Amino acid sequence: MDSSGGIRNGALVLLLVVASLVGTSRAREAPLPLPVAAVGSRRAPERHGLSLDFYAKTCPAVDQIVANVTAARFRDYPAAGPAVLRLFHHDCFIEGCDASILIAPTANTGGAGARPPKVERDMEENKNLPQEAFDTVEMAKAAVESKCPGIVSCADVLALAARDYVQLAGGPYYPVKKGRKDSKVSLADKVRGSLPRANSTVDELLRVFAAKGLNPGDLVALSGAHTVGFAHCVHFLARIYDFRGTRRPDPLMDAGLVKALRMSCPSTGGSARVVVPFDVSTPFQFDHAYYANLPARLGLLASDQALFLDARTRPLVQELAADKARFFQAFVASMDRMGSIRIKKGRKGEVRKVCSQHLL
Repeated sequence: MDSSGGIRNGALVLLLVVASLVGTSRAREAPLPLPVAAVGSRRAPERHGLSLDFYAKTCPAVDQIVANVTAARFRDYPAAGPAVLRLFHHDCFIEGCDASILIAPTANTGGAGARPPKVERDMEENKNLPQEAFDTVEMAKAAVESKCPGIVSCADVLALAARDYVQLAGGPYYPVKKGRKDSKVSLADKVRGSLPRANSTVDELLRVFAAKGLNPGDLVALSGAHTVGFAHCVHFLARIYDFRGTRRPDPLMDAGLVKALRMSCPSTGGSARVVVPFDVSTPFQFDHAYYANLPARLGLLASDQALFLDARTRPLVQELAADKARFFQAFVASMDRMGSIRIKKGRKGEVRKVCSQHLL
């Protein structure tokens, strides 16, 4: 990718995108690992006990019901797509794929001086999760409840919605295993340290992913979700103004990109609602351009660019940059693994009627 020509087009995209606000309507040792079971297999891996036909008798049309909602939302609110994908990632990485991220903060019910318990959404790491994502899941859940009351969990609805949005943005369609239960708790103190940060090193990223049972291949493949979506200025401000206390931009970021970002994100006094795309070349298309951007120094977040700079992950980045089909294959496999983290089953979970509220 030609850096100068690419960034001229990218800068234009940036200027168009950041003018809108969130909520606006309208070292190679081995190839990336794949799951033991084929993507299209009807038998779920024993390690998590999920199944493609979990609702075959109780709610056989659940995939289509959710798809009807996500398609309509994508048409009217396209930014809801990457927002739901990010929501699914946050949910799985905190306490497992259990819809605990969807629980809304509660009003004070403990009397004078008492504070309501904080939930995952109260934490700073989750404060910028767009409301459109939560609304989309609630709408899909309501549609499912109207046909199959009390059957399908919010955790499964979220997993299905994330898959739908990948496909709607041009990515692969893949079958989603189901059978998750919703968590009975949402605890704010479980958030810290569970999620990657915008400036995480590869060492830190590998530790976070390993704690979830995910490997370096999963790290690189799932980072490809940044082929769509947006980031707030605060997540990269230091890179463009004061990299590591130097009062200069990160020398490993393309100078044209730095200039474009500074036009939208001033060092002080900027709007907290302004966003810019992770992928400056094809920001609305789920493809493998994200990986091609990294050798061209067009990674938005320090944690993105680090994947190309580190010898352990660079070969994987290069592999996926060269082959979109390979990226799609790796992404689907890693989404299956991520979607299996700490599944709640039986009495350890519940099936909420409204995703933001625990059962009474």
